[in-house]
Amino acid sequence: MDVYQALFLGLLQGLTEFLPISSSAHLILTPAFFGWEDQGVGFDLSVHVGTLLAVVLYFRRDVFGIARDGLISIGQRRIVGQGALAWYLVIGTIPAGLAGLALLDMIDNELRGASVIFFTTLVFGILLGIADWLPKRQRTMDTLNWKDAVVVGIAQAMALVPGTSRSGVTITAGLFLGMTRETASRFSFLLAIPIIVLASAVKLLEVASSDVIVDWNGFLIGGVTSFLMAITAIHFFLKWLNKVGMWPYVLYRIILAGVIYAVLM
Repeated sequence: MDVYQALFLGLLQGLTEFLPISSSAHLILTPAFFGWEDQGVGFDLSVHVGTLLAVVLYFRRDVFGIARDGLISIGQRRIVGQGALAWYLVIGTIPAGLAGLALLDMIDNELRGASVIFFTTLVFGILLGIADWLPKRQRTMDTLNWKDAVVVGIAQAMALVPGTSRSGVTITAGLFLGMTRETASRFSFLLAIPIIVLASAVKLLEVASSDVIVDWNGFLIGGVTSFLMAITAIHFFLKWLNKVGMWPYVLYRIILAGVIYAVLM
C-alpha cells in the first residue's frame, strides 16, 4: 500500500464511519473501483483505532460520566446518575457481539458482493429517509429504556452486513422509536464505542495469531487520518443535523446505489 492509498482510505474511513452512509461499503467498493489490492487486516485495525479514539475524545465528558456512574451503580446496587445509560449501551452491544461471533465468517465470505451492497445501500437509505419524515420525534436521552436499547442493538447487529451502515441503521431505529435527531444520533455514536472496541479486539487477535506483516507506515497514516477525519465528521454532523436533516445522506445513498448497479453489476 502506497502513501496516497493509505491516506485516501484513512480519510474515507474517518468520514464514513459516523455518517449514515456505510464505511464498510466504501472500503470494499473503493479498491474495486480503482483496482487496488485489499488493504489488509493491519490497516483495518489502524482505522478502527483512529475512529475509536475520535469518538471517545469527542464525547469524553459523556464517556467519563457514564463509566463512573455505571461503576458506582454496580457498587451500590442501584441506579446512580447516568448508570442506566451505561446499562443501555451494554444491552445495545450484545446483539451485534453475538451476531458477529455467529455469522462473521459468512459475512466476510458471502455478503461482501456488489449486489448485496447495492441492496443494503438503497433499502436502508430509503428507510432512513422515511424515519426522518416521521412527526412527533420528541424523545430525549432521559426517556430511553432497556426496550429501546434492545431495538437499537438489534438494528446495529444488522449493520454487520456491508452497505447497511451502523450509524445509519441505529439512527433510523431511534427515529422510528420517536427519538429526536440529536438523541438518536448521540445514542448511536455512544453505542459505537463498545462495538468498535470489540471490532478492534478481533482485528488485533487476527493480526497477532497470523503471519501477516503489518505495514507500519500505512498503519500510522491510516490511524491518524481516520482519527482527524472522524472527529471532524462527528462535529459537523451534529452541528448541521437540524439544518440539513438526513435527506442529503439518503440522496447520496440512492445515487451510490445507482453507481454500484451501473459499474459493478
